[in-house]
Amino acid sequence: MTARLGYALAAVVGAVATVAGIAGVLGATWSFRAPALVPLGGLELSIDPLAGFFLAVVGLGVVPASIYAVDYMGGDARGLFAYLVLVVSMAVVPLAANVVTFALAWESMSLASYFLVVEGGAGPRASRDAVDAGWVYALMAHAGLAALLAGMLTLTAATGSTRFADWMVAAPALASEARLGALVFLAAGFSGKAGLVPLHVWLPRAHPEAPSHVSALMSGVMTKLGVYGLLRAGFEWLGVIPAGWGAGLLVVGVISAVVGVLYALVERDLKRLLAFSTIENVGIVVIGVGAAVMFRAADLGPLAVLAVVAALYHTVNHAAFKGALFLGAGAVVHATGTRNMDAMGGIIKRMPWTAACILLGALAISALPPLNGFVSEWLLFQTLLQNTEIARPELNLVFTLGLAGLALTGGLTLACFVKAAGLTLLALPRGEGAACAHEAPVAMRAGMAALSALCVALALGPTAVLPALAGVARSIVRASSDTAIAARGPLTVHVSGDFASLSTVTIALALAAGVAATVVVLSVLGASPRRRISETWGCGRILQTPRMEYTATAFSNPFQRVFDFLYRPLPAVDIDAHPESRFFVRTIRYRNETRSVIDDWLYGPIAAAMRVATGGVRRLQSGSANLYLAYILAALLVLLVLA
Repeated sequence: MTARLGYALAAVVGAVATVAGIAGVLGATWSFRAPALVPLGGLELSIDPLAGFFLAVVGLGVVPASIYAVDYMGGDARGLFAYLVLVVSMAVVPLAANVVTFALAWESMSLASYFLVVEGGAGPRASRDAVDAGWVYALMAHAGLAALLAGMLTLTAATGSTRFADWMVAAPALASEARLGALVFLAAGFSGKAGLVPLHVWLPRAHPEAPSHVSALMSGVMTKLGVYGLLRAGFEWLGVIPAGWGAGLLVVGVISAVVGVLYALVERDLKRLLAFSTIENVGIVVIGVGAAVMFRAADLGPLAVLAVVAALYHTVNHAAFKGALFLGAGAVVHATGTRNMDAMGGIIKRMPWTAACILLGALAISALPPLNGFVSEWLLFQTLLQNTEIARPELNLVFTLGLAGLALTGGLTLACFVKAAGLTLLALPRGEGAACAHEAPVAMRAGMAALSALCVALALGPTAVLPALAGVARSIVRASSDTAIAARGPLTVHVSGDFASLSTVTIALALAAGVAATVVVLSVLGASPRRRISETWGCGRILQTPRMEYTATAFSNPFQRVFDFLYRPLPAVDIDAHPESRFFVRTIRYRNETRSVIDDWLYGPIAAAMRVATGGVRRLQSGSANLYLAYILAALLVLLVLA
């Protein structure tokens, strides 16, 4: 199989997954079981509305990413098999109906993505950064799998079955100790895959090292399977969980959103910036999940449905605009040979199609109307504002924190993508690669354009999408009320009766009318449509060069000063003076590297403790056969005494 045919096959698999997933969202159900295919329960698949939604998200991400890869990878078949395994395993995860099927699909997804991180985007030999990123990713992925298996085996022991359907039936009668233990393990495992703080450390390392079409899938799709697990466990496998757990999820979502966007703000690496932004957006989704848990515990079914709808809508929105941004970033990196935004600039003139997709994705992720990111974040705001229906001040305070965190995140995200789009696309090229950049090939442009079109469709079609998502939410919340979301006419969506309403089509028409009116007024006033070329104001200088442009470091410096407690910067200035006199300076090099406070305070001490512990254990490896036999004898004696 040639590489191009392989990626075309992956696109077909994605298209089938999309159709099957949409059918599941609309109510289609089916199941498949092959008891003899794998041990300990057999292979078992089934679809319901929630599984259908996430299967559709997988398909919608896979199709454009695979089309993009046809030209991005060309005839290079390296990593193709792992990519196909990744696509299939991601599709199987939401369909898995028992522990064995889920564990096999989950681990296959992790192993395939690990291989693609380490080998898929490198040259003949993997780079040191890719190997290090793969090691951290493998460590976190397998720790997460261990946590998931611990939680699932706890439920298996409590219910006597490995089938998820049996867990749902037994959930109301589940012992509190079993529920608590399973909840802790499952929350840890799924949160790690979703990239929630503080289990996010693998994400900004692994995603930039993978090929860009794989980065788009890992950020836009694979992290959402962690959200799928949180929804499935929190609303079905464990029954009704306490409101305190929902409050904890909401707080973790707020911290992830704010921390993710703050670290994205100071990044110079374009793909690392997008990876940190994924942490932010997953945090926004989890804010909705936490709010839904609290509303459900308070027996407010319609508001729980609304919160789940907001989370699901942002899930598919993020898959669309983050996929477009990663594919656009990949095209820019492919053309310029660098991920450093300080060496970019002027891309909009050399790569207009790619630049248009990046700009649209930046507007969408910044939640600017009328694009799709605005719709889902608006829905989440409307959900959180109705927290007064819960008569518990401590939970109302948590909701207020969610509102404040969401508002802060929105402002910081706008600043972040002004930086990302402006420094990448505008002004003069600051590097040779940017000066020689060329437009991406047709298949790459098609993949980016498909996701950009999906962003527009999700923005202008909420009256068609939201009622279907409300059906998915009702299926897991077990709420029969239809008051959460209502589409009145083809243009307007109403939330909680008359609490709020939105028409993105009306907003889009109003904006278009404003632009048209401006053009008409300028024409009436005699403004010339001719293109005029003149030198920009040079601030008193005679000659402007690209070295005088804003850099990513300069743009981020005010934020770095305000939030220095989080960044823990290490500024350094190296001055190369003339040997004859220090007053004649040859070069000045300024560095202001940031550190992760979570790495310093959490993972650093853990790593140091593990090094000490393993150093002690290593002393037991003396190489003496007699000593090893003594160890075995001592172990046997201990076992005999215990027996």
